[in-house]
Amino acid sequence: MKRQKRDRLERAHAQGFKAGVSGRSKELCPYQNQDIRSQWLGGWRDAMEARGGGLFR
Repeated sequence: MKRQKRDRLERAHAQGFKAGVSGRSKELCPYQNQDIRSQWLGGWRDAMEARGGGLFR
């Protein structure tokens, strides 16, 4: 169970990162569950920092 939960959170983070890299708004987060939503938003924030640093265009 713990591995499945961790994988779900890691997947949400990766999806948030992809959304941030593509320039999508954080308001478009598809998750309602607070834990998963926070992981998605964390990935989105990481992508915004990377874009601000010039890593992506």
